[in-house]
Amino acid sequence: MSKRILIVEDEKNIVDILTFNLNREGYETLEAYDGAAGLQLALEQNPDLILLDLMLPKMNGFDVCRNLRKENRSTPVIMLTAREEETDKVLGLELGADDYITKPFSMRELLARVKANIRRNEMVSAAAGAAQTGGGERIEHGRIAIDPDLMVAYKDNQPLELTQREYELLKFLASQPGKVFSREALMEHVWNYEGYVGDVRAVDVAVRRLREKIEDDPASPKFILTKRGMGYLFGSQQS
Repeated sequence: MSKRILIVEDEKNIVDILTFNLNREGYETLEAYDGAAGLQLALEQNPDLILLDLMLPKMNGFDVCRNLRKENRSTPVIMLTAREEETDKVLGLELGADDYITKPFSMRELLARVKANIRRNEMVSAAAGAAQTGGGERIEHGRIAIDPDLMVAYKDNQPLELTQREYELLKFLASQPGKVFSREALMEHVWNYEGYVGDVRAVDVAVRRLREKIEDDPASPKFILTKRGMGYLFGSQQS
């Protein structure tokens, strides 16, 4: 069954180009030309991925993404933006977007990101299905515990309210405590971007938000540590 991509974009020429290329790759497409219509379609049709423009009539991309996540929809969202401001990109990621790509974009790169995000979502769904049968090995490091069967992480025996990406990032790092992973390696293993060489700001945003949820003092982390100039690691010894 073909995967369905929802395109929320107010420039018809961009919609036409995206639709043509996505259809050629075997995807079905849905189109919306303003944020309100895009949100409605996303909730009604439950697409496999959403390409979401930032500057939209009626409701901007930030609000679409915010409302989508409020409805507990985990549909992968790739934001399309013509704006280079770092704050816009970071805000989009913090509101729950999975990735962003800046206009004008390479169609090859966009298609690769679409494929990677759909694949990652399928892997998460498969892991959730496997968890129903049990057998996953619980990860425990001091005050932090991760139950892969329930897909829940705990601190001091209390469940943590993590997004899907935050949970995946914590689980990956905690499964190999003390090992440093570069941002590019995390993009490859957690985001499923093979051989990734682009913008790695998404990793920094995810790490910061994860720290806000699991650290006693996010400014002085004990669990998710930074190895300056190298990357991130899960602290093998926490006080």
